[in-house]
Amino acid sequence: MKLENIVPWGRNLEEYRKMFLLSSSNLNSKILGCGDGPSSFNQELSIKGVKHISVDPIYQFSKDEIQQRIEETSLIVSEQLRLNKADFIWDDIKDVDELVQVRLSAMNTFLEDFVNGKEEGRYVYEELPKLSFEKNSFDLVLSSHFLFLYSNNFDLEFHKKSILQMCEISKDEVRIFPIVDLNNQKSIHLDPIIRILNDRGYETKIVKTNYEFQKGANQMLRIKIL
Repeated sequence: MKLENIVPWGRNLEEYRKMFLLSSSNLNSKILGCGDGPSSFNQELSIKGVKHISVDPIYQFSKDEIQQRIEETSLIVSEQLRLNKADFIWDDIKDVDELVQVRLSAMNTFLEDFVNGKEEGRYVYEELPKLSFEKNSFDLVLSSHFLFLYSNNFDLEFHKKSILQMCEISKDEVRIFPIVDLNNQKSIHLDPIIRILNDRGYETKIVKTNYEFQKGANQMLRIKIL
């Protein structure tokens, strides 16, 4: 993956809580975030004494390289948001300017933490569908705004391999948010993936969450490891 192909866009702990319905017990368990990117979720848990591990291809780059890419893309993303403002719900965040500030705040928090976090093993350069962690290494495995969202970019086979890999390394649950694509439509991969998971003995459930910014993106796929 080339840095120029990455559009960094970070989210914070409160957004993760709402997206994944994370309880205090969840947040004190062993969590792996797949595709966390420049989110501040990891740092915010770290200062609470919880070691959360994030994996993402962006972690192969230096802090300065990631920061430069954030600066390059933030104006482009904000312009796209303005052009497509009707596709989002502006309740908790009132406008594009406020959203950009929330995102930049999360990403700046990530950048300040990145070097130390990488040294501590909290930011790991790996990418789906192949992860190096052992079976049942984590209590909970999360994927935010990647799987299903980019259904036009990643085919069913990629989703199958990625999600089965996440299930393999989790001993309790896998949660994926959202289950719609970039056009606010249910992912074409969702139903086939649910059938595959059920056939392999996993328990699946579509759960409404406390988070909706992209219209229709208010549900997650919850996979129980039996």
